[in-house]
Amino acid sequence: MPQIIDGKAISARIKEELKEKVSDMKAEGTQVTLAVIQVGNDPASSVYVGNKKKACEYIGIRSLAYELPEETGEDELLSLIEELNEREDVNGILVQLPLPVNIDEDKVIAAIRPDKDVDGFHPQSVGSLCIGQPGFVSCTPAGIIQLLKRSGIEIAGKECVVIGRSNIVGKPMALLMLRENATVTVAHSRTKNLKEVAKRADILIVAVGKPKMITREYVKEGAVVIDVGIHRDEHNKLCGDVDYEDVAEVCGWITPVPGGVGPMTIAMLMNNCVESVGPEAR
Repeated sequence: MPQIIDGKAISARIKEELKEKVSDMKAEGTQVTLAVIQVGNDPASSVYVGNKKKACEYIGIRSLAYELPEETGEDELLSLIEELNEREDVNGILVQLPLPVNIDEDKVIAAIRPDKDVDGFHPQSVGSLCIGQPGFVSCTPAGIIQLLKRSGIEIAGKECVVIGRSNIVGKPMALLMLRENATVTVAHSRTKNLKEVAKRADILIVAVGKPKMITREYVKEGAVVIDVGIHRDEHNKLCGDVDYEDVAEVCGWITPVPGGVGPMTIAMLMNNCVESVGPEAR
């Protein structure tokens, strides 16, 4: 049986470290503040926002909630972001996605000041990652790096295949693995001979968005398998992009769903919030 990479336990350790750091900062008169904006009441978004608020409360980060109605216009949202950009008591700004169809997500992301962009989605943050400059990194890929490192998995020199090329996971993930000196292939739905490509991987990271698509035929014996997907199966049970039972027969390490990558995303968001205060105050 493979080793389980326990995202719940690792994220709990990160939160404890951040709690201590925030407590020290408070003792020196520095308060970390995150502004969270949600437009409309999409049920999944409401759950995510609730989890972020809980994490803030636990760590000691002050959170400001802006719950705007579904019919909020783009100009109104941009003007709120502008106001939060200017506020000195706000360190991080997060706009919960997806937004209603009448609002241009790209325009909203670009409106957030890069030094407050704790989601790591701003074009400047992405550009900084590309050229190795400091900046915020998208939380899910950053969390996966922590999962690997804190599980004692060597990344340097390893063959890594990332299946998925989204701006939020696939592309930044590939860049981060390159930064850690892995040899990286980005594969996707149009990749020819996907099974053969995936089977080369010492570390296989799957963010393809299709439930249980990855079976043992895609996985090299003893590989590390990181499953970013989250879905409901035909029995309404949570599952990932990887067929866990099947792949567990051949891989060496695997993340469960739930309890793998998911908890790490929020832990790294909290980490970005603490980083947003600036080195002089930490």
